[in-house]
Amino acid sequence: MGDYLEVAIDIARESGAMLAEMFRTPLEISYKRPSDLVTEADRRSEALIIERLHKHFPTHAVVSEEGGGQKIESAYRWYVDPLDGTTNFAHGFPVFCVSLGLAYRGDVIVGVVYDPTRKELFTAEKGAGAFLNGRQIHVSKTATVAESLLATGFPPFDQNHDLNAQLFFRLTLMSHGIRRPGSAALDLGSVAAGRFDAFWELKLNPWDKAAGSLLISEAGGRVTDLAGGPMDLGVSEIFASNGQIHDEMIPVFAEVLSQRSRA
Repeated sequence: MGDYLEVAIDIARESGAMLAEMFRTPLEISYKRPSDLVTEADRRSEALIIERLHKHFPTHAVVSEEGGGQKIESAYRWYVDPLDGTTNFAHGFPVFCVSLGLAYRGDVIVGVVYDPTRKELFTAEKGAGAFLNGRQIHVSKTATVAESLLATGFPPFDQNHDLNAQLFFRLTLMSHGIRRPGSAALDLGSVAAGRFDAFWELKLNPWDKAAGSLLISEAGGRVTDLAGGPMDLGVSEIFASNGQIHDEMIPVFAEVLSQRSRA
């Protein structure tokens, strides 16, 4: 897997450098749907990444947020978010990243998340640990939600806003606080590095979480759905933690989300 990881690192750095340069210039913004914007930076980053992946791995499938991937049959599939945190980027808020995850028969084996504004590179290979700028990282040892700093995300067009607002309120009262930086891949990297103790979101796409989920598991954490079952890239929700507080949070999710089934 070393070749896969090294190529992904090179591509993420190249794309990240381009995004950092474009961040300093006026943006051309369009909307995929109300409140869900896309910039020229998204498109150019995606084009660069797909071209590089195709050059190195022409038989691999590529699934990317902006839809420009390679729809071919392959046991290997790259999940690409060319600009995770587009809304932040468009508003001049410097919290965004490039995310690449490689799955083999549905199992993520390589993950790279690169934050070009801080020059932080998160990497992981299945069975080989998780790293930040070459130094191995581990999830926190925080034992209770009361001592925890949590993170979540609110997708801009999702019907689950009310439910997540209730979760936000409940868990804010239980914890040291909740942050919502606006980049799921970076949030997952922060859990892996012990900066956050847990992260959840109700609506994520596979490219949002493929790389980050591997970072968590390789850093010693736990990644599941909101009920504590196995995480599936095809299922939109995700819950990642240091493992210590996982079981304490699941009943909160269950109580609030039971409203979804009664609706």
